[in-house]
Amino acid sequence: MSAEAGREGGSPMNPREEPGWRLFRGDGVPRHVEMPPAPPWRRFGAGERSAPGEERSATGEERAATDGERAVPDGERAPSGPARPAPYLIEPEHADVVNAALHLRRPLLVTGSPGTGKSSLARAIAHEMDLGEVLRWPVNSRSTVQDALYRYDAIGRLRETTLTRDRGEAEPDIGSFVRLGPLGTALVPGERPRVLLVDELDKGDVDLPNDLLTVFEEGEFEIPELARLPEEQSVVEVLTERAGERATVRRGRLVCEEFPVVVITSNGERDFPPAFLRRCVRLELPTPDESRLRAIVTAHLGDDALEDVDQLLDAFLRRRAARELATDQLLNAVFLRAGGMDVTADGLLEAVLHRLGGAV
Repeated sequence: MSAEAGREGGSPMNPREEPGWRLFRGDGVPRHVEMPPAPPWRRFGAGERSAPGEERSATGEERAATDGERAVPDGERAPSGPARPAPYLIEPEHADVVNAALHLRRPLLVTGSPGTGKSSLARAIAHEMDLGEVLRWPVNSRSTVQDALYRYDAIGRLRETTLTRDRGEAEPDIGSFVRLGPLGTALVPGERPRVLLVDELDKGDVDLPNDLLTVFEEGEFEIPELARLPEEQSVVEVLTERAGERATVRRGRLVCEEFPVVVITSNGERDFPPAFLRRCVRLELPTPDESRLRAIVTAHLGDDALEDVDQLLDAFLRRRAARELATDQLLNAVFLRAGGMDVTADGLLEAVLHRLGGAV
């Protein structure tokens, strides 16, 4: 639908005169409404979805032209990986920092404004290197390294043990009550590393970065509940973060073979201790300028989305200069405009391009 068609007027009581983008009309009249296609970054249940505002890598054809690799057409699956994620734009100098972290086997600490592509970088690395699904640890004020390594369900084991004894059956294996968290799963031995996203570490407890030092330096950890078992039970199969997957723990210790690809994001809400920073490779992603914003819009919504986008882009840049805005807010506005919605209407543009900081 064109933008002009979407801006036609109409009576609230006459559905035929209402613009097609108005799914909810506020007139109290029930009607069957077909939902329009969702934005690419809000589609669920079929492969990896993209995160808006977060840039893209070269296409399969572009990589083949520069690296001599076989091109994988956009939208198709690679031979042994998940569905192709959204494109990700990254400057060569920033990609070089990523490569430094990969070679050094050090965590990559990524900082930058909202919407610059911090979290999506982990998915881009996993996709291009064919390292499988990203393990994600979303950090909050209650997060601990212990929970990220493993969880032991002692109450569940006691209940199941009592029930099986009452039925005269063998006691359940302790491994069924130990589940590795995202950090513990990332350290499971394997020929190829796994990708771990530690999202928004600055939202965690002040001591959390220091608590991570030992695990990052040694690449191993102990599960005391398994270490105390007798010798005949020294090998235990435990659950992992991934459904249906188990990992072998010997004598209560799990030691990685390849250090995982660790991407740590931070919004700069807290300074990290020098000892932690010394063990990381730091990458600061810049705020996208106008040309980069146009490239991001094209990557996520196609070339047609650039039509009639100048007004929205100007409004976004003006507002971003005065207050904090994220790139995905611009994408939301462009997506609505492409669907025929009058995003310049009173209140609507402010609702989409609202400030991110301060009281709400």
